[in-house]
Amino acid sequence: MKTIVKILCLLTFILSSVSKAGEVNVAVAANFAAPAEQIAIAFQQDTGHKAVISIGSSGKFYTQIKYGAPFQVLLSADDETPARLDKEGDTVLGTRFTYATGRLVLWSKKKGIVDDKGEVLRNGTFDRIAIADPKLAPYGFAAIQTLTKLGIDKQVTQKAVWGENIGQTFLFVDTQSTALGFVALSQVIMENRLKTGSAWIVPETLHSPLKQDAVLLSSGKDNSAAHAFLKFLKSNKAQEIIKAFGYQI
Repeated sequence: MKTIVKILCLLTFILSSVSKAGEVNVAVAANFAAPAEQIAIAFQQDTGHKAVISIGSSGKFYTQIKYGAPFQVLLSADDETPARLDKEGDTVLGTRFTYATGRLVLWSKKKGIVDDKGEVLRNGTFDRIAIADPKLAPYGFAAIQTLTKLGIDKQVTQKAVWGENIGQTFLFVDTQSTALGFVALSQVIMENRLKTGSAWIVPETLHSPLKQDAVLLSSGKDNSAAHAFLKFLKSNKAQEIIKAFGYQI
């Protein structure tokens, strides 16, 4: 009889936990795709809540949110897009914070293409270079800032292949559709791509800080999973994942 009671109590606890578990739709900037997927797994293991990750450009997410896309949380590639949504009344005020600061890198899948000072940009010994659309992707904007500060923006952009977001831009370089490209450091840290290719980590003095902000959207105000996800994003476990991909906290 005691065994049956214990089983019933255990079942009641499990059913209660399941009933409390929720789901949150998270719009995630393409540069943060890999860490976001790992964070989502850890989040579900720790809380029971499920985070459904959608990957894209921050600029497009802004438009989709304005048109009522069913996202409750935004993890942007910049701090301007969440701030703008804040001002326009599309967020829960007081929930915005910087969850990571990214790094820009000029990368080629082949060794010997990119030198450690980025001089390849000046000598022009490449056919095409991948750059994310600066109007949509903060990493693309940072790339243009870098080229402008170096005084070579016109000559380099003549060879540019424009990616819709940093994910597509990375794909251009990874498939060798372009010889090199400006991508996020987090993307090339995976699978030791820094060692198998060639890269120049762009000095932070050449562009604005790549501060990436998270925010709770208005549609997530009463969503317990959305609140829990943002709280988990600040946890030590999530921050260790973020740092492992080359981001600064």
